[in-house]
Amino acid sequence: MINIHELLKRWKADFDFKTILSAMGSLFITTVFALYNGFLGVYHSSLWNGAICLYYLILVLLRGFIILAERSLARLENPNPRRSLVYRLSSLLLLFLNISLIVPVTMMVKLQKPVHLTLIPAIAMAAYTTYKITMSSINLKRRKKSADSLVKLLRAINFIDALVSVLTLQNTLIMVTTPGGDAGMIPFTSLSSALILIGILCLSVFTVVQGFSAAKN
Repeated sequence: MINIHELLKRWKADFDFKTILSAMGSLFITTVFALYNGFLGVYHSSLWNGAICLYYLILVLLRGFIILAERSLARLENPNPRRSLVYRLSSLLLLFLNISLIVPVTMMVKLQKPVHLTLIPAIAMAAYTTYKITMSSINLKRRKKSADSLVKLLRAINFIDALVSVLTLQNTLIMVTTPGGDAGMIPFTSLSSALILIGILCLSVFTVVQGFSAAKN
């Protein structure tokens, strides 16, 4: 039987355990988002929903692969060689994750993303996105507490996911406040999207290089 008190105690004290448990929760939410957007993509013949569904599916695969690998590595006496292999494979998936963003982000820049929300749900979405980017930023900074390269990779992935949420929120707020979209906003969305994508790419490269360097030591 699960001891809730011991679980909470470990949650507060063990950064790696907290990261893996949080990733499991995110895995469930991301799976729901992937299925939801996949349904909308098929039902409405929506390219954007199909493209963002692909992004979420790769994100599910990446998080799930790391979580399962961590559970497997915990049983080994010397997990470092296997962890290095898992990190390399995860880095490859991270590359595909970045590539999968090209189509949905391009459509958001052109204000071609279908939006069916009203202002109140959009405000709620803004509040959640603010929380998401704040917590992922804090945890990204705290990842130095862990010596596990896969845990650090998970925190970086969480921050990338939060940045994608910012892009989606930006587009949603524009479309909600200016029905049909304001073409005058395209230069702004182009600049902000480019900066966020550059940030995602730089974080991905830095994380991968850091992980490979640590594996060699």
